[in-house]
Amino acid sequence: MPKFSAHLSMLYPDLDLPDRIDAAARDGFKGVECSFPYSHAPRILAERLRGNGVQQVLINAPPGQVEAGDRGITCHPHKEQAFRRDMAKAVEYARELNCQRIHVMAGISQAGVSPEAARATYLSNLEYAAALTSPLGIDVLIEPINQRDIPGYFLNRQADAHAMIQQIGADNIKVQFDLYHCQIVEGDLATRIRQYLPTGRVGHFQIAGVPQRHEPDLGEVNYPFLFDLIDELSAECNWVGWIGCEYRPKGETVAGLVWRQNLGV
Repeated sequence: MPKFSAHLSMLYPDLDLPDRIDAAARDGFKGVECSFPYSHAPRILAERLRGNGVQQVLINAPPGQVEAGDRGITCHPHKEQAFRRDMAKAVEYARELNCQRIHVMAGISQAGVSPEAARATYLSNLEYAAALTSPLGIDVLIEPINQRDIPGYFLNRQADAHAMIQQIGADNIKVQFDLYHCQIVEGDLATRIRQYLPTGRVGHFQIAGVPQRHEPDLGEVNYPFLFDLIDELSAECNWVGWIGCEYRPKGETVAGLVWRQNLGV
């Protein structure tokens, strides 16, 4: 069975972030991830991680000015300096937390910016991020996200993400393969897992029930089947990553974890 990490930006919403680490450890998670840890000093989070014997699997780079509508600025021309400052902060946290993956959000396509200009900016910023993090053993992740959750998001499809990674040619840029988003945009999940996992370009999976983004045993996706498939392919291609549980609990977080008990994980 794959390794599961608790996405602490969604699970245990009644607790402060450091206390969510404690809660995830009590519930048997050996890995945790979160979108934006920046409201807490990295030292405090690192102490909780070490004290619980839990690994920080993933963080996001800062997404720009959220209050102004940013959901990442990687594809935004003329914001390159802000992107570099955000990457420096993300690297600071990743090093303190011993985290080997940073998700860099693409951003929302801007009015008046051509697709060609947005793509060129996106690729240039990713090249910078890859060069910055490669000597540190950190992977940069890009994630196709559906436009129902984030209207206008720049990157939506698996094929586009993989094509851009191939164009850049950096070994430490990989895809954050979110099965929830992929089901909404493309479907045919098993075929896409078979297509992309053996390439070595998948750095991380994430899951949630479709369509309401609750626990993975709620909704239209047969996750036990997909977990078995990931296990099978992982053995063949030596993939050793994590599956992030990035869902909104329908009720109380601990009660909703029955899906893990049913799978024996």
